[in-house]
Amino acid sequence: MSRVGQKEIQTQRHVIRYFRDVLGYDYLGYWKEREGNSNVEEGLFSDWLQRQVHSETIINKALRELDKARVLSGGKTLYDANREVYGLLRYGVKVRPDVGEKHINVWLIDWKNVGNNDFAIAEEVTIAGENTKRPDIVLYVNGIALGVVELKRSTVSVAEGIRQNLDSQKKEFIRSFYSTIQLVMAGNDTEGLR
Repeated sequence: MSRVGQKEIQTQRHVIRYFRDVLGYDYLGYWKEREGNSNVEEGLFSDWLQRQVHSETIINKALRELDKARVLSGGKTLYDANREVYGLLRYGVKVRPDVGEKHINVWLIDWKNVGNNDFAIAEEVTIAGENTKRPDIVLYVNGIALGVVELKRSTVSVAEGIRQNLDSQKKEFIRSFYSTIQLVMAGNDTEGLR
């Protein structure tokens, strides 16, 4: 059966099934109408860190450090914020449990036991910004948005999805959402994923 002319939503369903059924991602849902969507889903983030046996105090301090890294303020560019977030993802967050105590390293991703991480996928994630945008698919690891996938119908070039991702990163759209994103992808059923 030819997929040429296939609608974008059919491609999206196919990709979601693959992530869910083959890769084992949890399906978070269709977040078009959900309010408060973010690049750090605090509930998911906190739940994962609790299962890593961290106290609420440590979790809040780790979240505060992640928030400081991902915020775009002053002269901090998207590149700068993304680089800071990458450092925390790769090397962990150093926090002091209490005054006078030694720093501990809180891992945001379990690099030694990859299966210990929570992998999840959400579709049509509406992000409020200067102008609201809605990435087709967002990939979360431990509650942190690390990937965005923009899908196009098979008769529309992947280049259009790439352009859409680039536009989303502009100040007038949802630039701050991309401060945690490590993978930006676009695809369709005829050209594949880029």
